[in-house]
Amino acid sequence: MAMRRLVMSAVLVVAGFMAGVVMTGRAHTASNPSTSSSTSTIASASAAPASAAPAPETSQAAKGGSSPTATAAIAAPSAIAASGLDFTRVAGQAVKGVANISSLQVVRTRASPLDNDPFFRYFFGGEDDFFGSRDRRSLSLGSGVMISSDGYIVTNNHVVGENVREITITLPDKREIKGKVVGTDPTTDIALLKIPVTGLPVVPWGDSGQLKVGEWVLAIGSPFQLSQTVTAGIVSATGRAQLGFADYEDFVQTDAAINPGNSGGALINVRGELIGINTGIFSESGGYQGIGFAVPSNLARRIADDLMKYGEVRRGSIGYIGIERVTPQLAEEYGLSNTNGALVNRMSRASEAYDAGIRPGDVIVGFNGQSIDDPSKFFRLVADAKIGTTAALKVLRNGRTLDLKLPIVSTSRARRQG
Repeated sequence: MAMRRLVMSAVLVVAGFMAGVVMTGRAHTASNPSTSSSTSTIASASAAPASAAPAPETSQAAKGGSSPTATAAIAAPSAIAASGLDFTRVAGQAVKGVANISSLQVVRTRASPLDNDPFFRYFFGGEDDFFGSRDRRSLSLGSGVMISSDGYIVTNNHVVGENVREITITLPDKREIKGKVVGTDPTTDIALLKIPVTGLPVVPWGDSGQLKVGEWVLAIGSPFQLSQTVTAGIVSATGRAQLGFADYEDFVQTDAAINPGNSGGALINVRGELIGINTGIFSESGGYQGIGFAVPSNLARRIADDLMKYGEVRRGSIGYIGIERVTPQLAEEYGLSNTNGALVNRMSRASEAYDAGIRPGDVIVGFNGQSIDDPSKFFRLVADAKIGTTAALKVLRNGRTLDLKLPIVSTSRARRQG
């Protein structure tokens, strides 16, 4: 009996010792700093730079689901907020340099009471003199950016419109001032206005050539007449063209909310610099869908400087020439190996391009050593070429490659008649 009690006591002692070892091990694992430090490091790393895009590893981890990195990615927004991603100072300063613009235009319309009747329009659609015409007033609303303290304001050409009767600029301090049009450039959809006021707050120009995809930006304007509205997003892409907004297209794409009334407003970076003029959106509903476009600041600044100095934009020209994109069908028809280039489909015999030897049916594939991917790029290169110089052109004609010399003239001197 005594022996049995001794054995039982020994078993209980051993069991207690083993249980203590197991509990101690678990406690050590739970308090081990190396287990939690990896998660906190990843979270802080993904949130560190306030103006930078999330690190690639964080983006990949967000797809994981159960890994420690995925947990850190889910927690990233709060971590970013804690790191000080704060636009209040930049926005508070920039809104002082963005104004509301109201443009009163006169639009001539047909006076026929049956003009909307399809049957009437089918038989009398071309007879404008049958009922005559009448003038109708149209009000265009948008935004503008103050670029000089003495009253110069940049906006979109479509905000100003045609046949302008009156332009009213509403400043952030609620003053309403009559403005005048210094000049417009429909080619880039930029216009320059002037008001007789000094001491205005200015949004400084930034360098749009330094923009990077993923960079934070703010859009400031007056959507739906709601003045001084600020929205935030990132640069989605640069160099967007072939959108149909203007002839010269080199847009910055952003997902910062842009809506009707934002046109002509400012797109600024986190340093408060103007890096774009908000111009349009891609939308199936007419409202914001996450795809907005802005004229890059380097282009807008060059246009504004020309309008300020000359009242017009002086850009390179080769006279009247019509070009189109090379489709797969056209590439097959012309015996081309790919769809790169710009196909000449019409031109004026009085143009500099015709004198240089370009003919309808030619496919332009090179300009001053740069390859031509599409008509938009060719148009931009010609427009940006220095006036008075001679450009080296490479064209494909009937399976042969030709090198031509093309004089660049000013748009004001170009021979455009067709």
